[in-house]
Amino acid sequence: MAWFKREKKGIITSTREKKEAPDGIWNKCPQCKKPLHYAEQVENKYVCHYCSYHLRIGSKEYFSVLFDNNEFTELFENLRSGDPLNFKDTKTYKERLEDSYAKTGLKDAIRAAHGKLNGLDLVVACMDFNFIGGSMGSVVGEKIARSIDYCIEKKIPFLLISKSGGARMMEAAFSLMQMAKTSAKLALLSKAKIPYISLLTDPTTGGVTASYAMLGDINIAEPGALIGFAGPRVIKETIKKDLPKGFQTSEFVLEHGFLDFITDRREMKEKLGTFLALMNS
Repeated sequence: MAWFKREKKGIITSTREKKEAPDGIWNKCPQCKKPLHYAEQVENKYVCHYCSYHLRIGSKEYFSVLFDNNEFTELFENLRSGDPLNFKDTKTYKERLEDSYAKTGLKDAIRAAHGKLNGLDLVVACMDFNFIGGSMGSVVGEKIARSIDYCIEKKIPFLLISKSGGARMMEAAFSLMQMAKTSAKLALLSKAKIPYISLLTDPTTGGVTASYAMLGDINIAEPGALIGFAGPRVIKETIKKDLPKGFQTSEFVLEHGFLDFITDRREMKEKLGTFLALMNS
């Protein structure tokens, strides 16, 4: 019975006729190593349905998760970084920016948008780690500042999603200035009695953690996110002691009082919607 027996040995399909799976259709969970289909990732809010590991995602995915019907108006989308210091290491800063524009399709490490979450107006500023490690430069600080001004003018709550390796060294002091600038703007937002929600995702480190990421009316995080200022190796070498298990994870930070709660991405929209409804009432 030939229908279950191999009549010819070897692979007889020519290379030209072979079908390749398109890039991005399959991904592998970094934690449990199981394959994840793109459609399953979207349906499960980019959380592994085997082990609940939260995959790293960018502003495009967060906007689709949070905004109703993925409908929003992007704000200040044409801002781009300059090169005030004419910085150069192995590449010039301008070359690195051009490479990042081409690689990511983004104009900097943050996007801001105005839309509705469960029918309630919300401005979301979300950082993108793929753009030079989500580093905080002048454009990041300026977009946050302008988003806050927009929220004060329109009386709309503000959600900032942090995902960053810290300050952008190519801008030196111009980058560090954004810490004071954004903190001052957030003080004005607080004075106007407009809610500010800070969501810390994996990773949130450096000057971002030391400024706007920890200044929310509520500070929340995703499970297992790396949250800290200096890296564990630097801290260990400084204090000359072994660090506790789970150090700088969102669970450790919550236990020590720096977070209000941790929320699964699949439940985030409903929890944020509940909070916004309470604030409105």
